[in-house]
Amino acid sequence: MPYREEALMARQDRILEQLRQNAVALISLVVAVTGLTYNTWRNEKTEDNRNHREAAFEVLLLLAELDESVNFAHYDRDAHGPADLKTGWALVNTIDVLTSILGEPMPASGDRLVATWEQQSAGLGGINEAPVDAIRAEIDRLQAETVELIRSLD
Repeated sequence: MPYREEALMARQDRILEQLRQNAVALISLVVAVTGLTYNTWRNEKTEDNRNHREAAFEVLLLLAELDESVNFAHYDRDAHGPADLKTGWALVNTIDVLTSILGEPMPASGDRLVATWEQQSAGLGGINEAPVDAIRAEIDRLQAETVELIRSLD
């Protein structure tokens, strides 16, 4: 028995000695792996933010186009027709798709815009201002949420 204990202690001493001799190499390895891991995570996060930022700016541009379409459809009564509503639908659907890839609360906001457009777009061009006000309120809310999302990206 004493021989086994001595052999075990000798082995432990050799391991400790090797650790002391190779401490710089082991620390360098840990630092390299940690740095590589962080760099990879940061690159992924940066790319994700870049994609979200691009989609958010595109949403803002499309919302401006939609607002212009609403103005034409409602206030330019002579030119109002199915083409205006089709253009509006195309814009609303594109905005919905873009918001679906962005973080919360954007997908729900895109869905609310679609629902509002669906309910209110037929009333554009009439005397009643309620459809315009409802659609504009959704546009304004989605614009504010999009700007907030852009500001929140790191």
